[in-house]
Amino acid sequence: MSGEPRGGRGAQLKHTGLRPGWTTGACATAAVTAAYTALLTGDFPDPVTITLPRGQTPSFALAVEELAGEGPADARAMAGVVKDAGDDPDVTHGALVRATVRALPAGAGVVFRAGPGVGTVTRPGLPLPVGEPAVNPVPRQLMREHVARVAARYGGRGDVEITVSVDHGEEIARSTWNPRLGILGGLSVLGTTGVVVPYSCSAWIDSIRRGVDVARAAGRTHVAGCTGSTSERTVVAEYGLPEDALLDMGDFAGAVLKYVRRHPVDRLTVCGGFAKLSKLAAGHLDLHSARSQVDLGFLAELARRGGGGEALAGAVAGANTGLAALRLCQEAGVPLGDLVAVAARDQALAVLRGAPVAVDVVCVDRAGVVVGRSAVA
Repeated sequence: MSGEPRGGRGAQLKHTGLRPGWTTGACATAAVTAAYTALLTGDFPDPVTITLPRGQTPSFALAVEELAGEGPADARAMAGVVKDAGDDPDVTHGALVRATVRALPAGAGVVFRAGPGVGTVTRPGLPLPVGEPAVNPVPRQLMREHVARVAARYGGRGDVEITVSVDHGEEIARSTWNPRLGILGGLSVLGTTGVVVPYSCSAWIDSIRRGVDVARAAGRTHVAGCTGSTSERTVVAEYGLPEDALLDMGDFAGAVLKYVRRHPVDRLTVCGGFAKLSKLAAGHLDLHSARSQVDLGFLAELARRGGGGEALAGAVAGANTGLAALRLCQEAGVPLGDLVAVAARDQALAVLRGAPVAVDVVCVDRAGVVVGRSAVA
């Protein structure tokens, strides 16, 4: 890949000092464009330029290219692009995204296949039918548009089979949500704008939404939003929830609550570390340390409400960490963990705005021991 995003969102990021990159869908579109051009002309454009949904026109260098087949009926072309996700911590950064294009009979349209390293949808609730390759709707449309442009320019029909593959994609996918969402065999080809915005966390939030969709489609009436693997283990032990009822919430409590508000389930359990959930209790919907802090003054006020005296409240206000404040209250017999859980539940209910969702909150320490819980409300 060469160049930076031209204008649009990429240009707006210059003040951050972080370099934007390209989605898997943009890379696949570039590979498809180069491969179909070669299928019609015998030559691969290198670099190959595409037009993204917001008008940027990035150019991508080809990492691999191949023309193969015996005669027109068997002819196929393959091109590959190395994904550059910029400064985003994307697990697919550096992956080789390949597209193989083969002509189909007139009227067949554009057909998508999953090659090695691209997953297949096996559960309902995703924006693709079961059995389809995990190439999302926007990248599919972008590839169709570029196939049509190449066909118009070089006299093709535009009826093609596109097989997208990602080298080592099945291995990479193990560190993504795909197995839990029922996307098996590899990665998803994602992207809505074509541009990866560093640390935008949009992919994580999109995964949360898809997790809710999959749980609902599977008939799950009780789901859990968890801040990490420790809290996931806790809710599985407490409630016996299956894997597709677990939402990897991370720091994005607001994303879970707002999506569940629009797509309700009967019950939502929020489970996480005491310090993180104390932020939710204080009204923060983004629990990341860079965007919200533990409010020790708020915890001191909760300690007062729980029967602690001024000496305890002062000690809590001066504690080094949220967990240190919790230990002080535990020693004094004040149920600060329960008070935080109740306050966090009430904040969650406020975000849900009357949606028909019952909520409870479970707070754990670093070892996964439950240190606070609320009733279901």
